[in-house]
Amino acid sequence: MKELITTDGARLAYQDTGGEGVPLVMLHGWGQTQAMFRHQIEGLAPGRRVVTVDLRGHGKSGRPRHGHRIARLSRDVLELVDHLGLDRLDALGWSMGVSVWWSFIDQYGTGRIRRFVAVDQPAAVAAVPWMTEREQRDSGAIFDVSGLLYLGAALAGPEGDTVRAEFVRGMFSGEPDPEVLAFVHEEIRSTPAYAGVPLLFDHCAQDWRDVLPRIDVPTLVIGCEGSHVHPDSQRFVAERIPGARLHVFASDVASSHFPFLENPPAFNAVVEKFLAEEPANGA
Repeated sequence: MKELITTDGARLAYQDTGGEGVPLVMLHGWGQTQAMFRHQIEGLAPGRRVVTVDLRGHGKSGRPRHGHRIARLSRDVLELVDHLGLDRLDALGWSMGVSVWWSFIDQYGTGRIRRFVAVDQPAAVAAVPWMTEREQRDSGAIFDVSGLLYLGAALAGPEGDTVRAEFVRGMFSGEPDPEVLAFVHEEIRSTPAYAGVPLLFDHCAQDWRDVLPRIDVPTLVIGCEGSHVHPDSQRFVAERIPGARLHVFASDVASSHFPFLENPPAFNAVVEKFLAEEPANGA
């Protein structure tokens, strides 16, 4: 594991497998860590350079008392790719990691991104009152505003560990693999409430629908039938990004928010096929 100190003093722990070709930079979701991608490092890295990072407040990275918002996380990613000298990269985000990439694109453009993979993230997580019912459905909103406030307060409260465990369990359909569920529970414990709660609120309060039409690089959107994120929200994201493709894993392939953990061979094959394609324009 390597480390980078950001311009505002946060310590980021990252892994870089090295290798040739266009690197793949993978960003994890809220409360999770780069270890989520352990099977991708094993399955994808032999043929390509893979970079993963624990976002601030997560995993083995520092837990400062500042910067726990999506815009700052995207700045951290910019500083990481600058540090590594990555002028051209493939970007993959999962869950909140997708939002971090959307913020990156919103602020810094797509000039460095060759291909983009967005895994199981709604365009807006909170159904704000000024959205129509149709817009709320299309965006994939999981909470209303009161529900988001309740969850944040519960996570920050004395029963936070129990609430967090229930929150994670709700991301799986049916009976999950006990080892996978235990691994996810263990990783999420690394994020303290003082970092995780304000970050979750900021993450869920974002609405990325205006960014989607401005993504001008080849994009693959991945959903999962068994996830708490409805596949229709992933269809909406794919329809809004010009030329984007959609792949939804059937519930007999993976049935949770974590297809890369549940069925690594299937997930890796879909990602590898997309990244290996040669676009007609040579991009």
